[in-house]
Amino acid sequence: MKIKLFIFFLALCPIALIGQSTAIQSAEITFNFEAKDVDGSISDFQSESILDFENIEKSILKGSVGVKSIKTGIFLRDWSLKGSKYFDEDTHQRIYFESNAITATTNGFIAEGTLTIKAIEKPLRITFQKQGNQLIGTATMNSADYGISIKKQHDDNKVTIKLVFTLN
Repeated sequence: MKIKLFIFFLALCPIALIGQSTAIQSAEITFNFEAKDVDGSISDFQSESILDFENIEKSILKGSVGVKSIKTGIFLRDWSLKGSKYFDEDTHQRIYFESNAITATTNGFIAEGTLTIKAIEKPLRITFQKQGNQLIGTATMNSADYGISIKKQHDDNKVTIKLVFTLN
């Protein structure tokens, strides 16, 4: 009987945690490839994030986006980016991020985690600010670190990312 009560209690714990957390309802993710001044977006967002603004350090940011949803405004460029030379959509359909530490700041928080593109994992730091029911995050990464070298010089492959999450 004690074991059944313990199992029942464990089953209820996640429900209690969910009641105190905030989920991401939708996301708008844009990027700028600086060397060519190319703006774009990526969607097909899926999230398993749990945000607790009363204890932000216990929050988890975990989500992915679909490579097929990359848009830069030029069809042929989008098609090329999704091809095997760059993002290789046929083999790697999604881009993943999972936080491993979240730290409060004066105006929001910093999420440090792992960005996975083409099965290559690298650290990424995203700075977030909360504005009403939105979280606005910014990060910088280098596409060459993930085998996506558009420019010959490594440092010329800098990409700035902006994330706007609408919370429920």
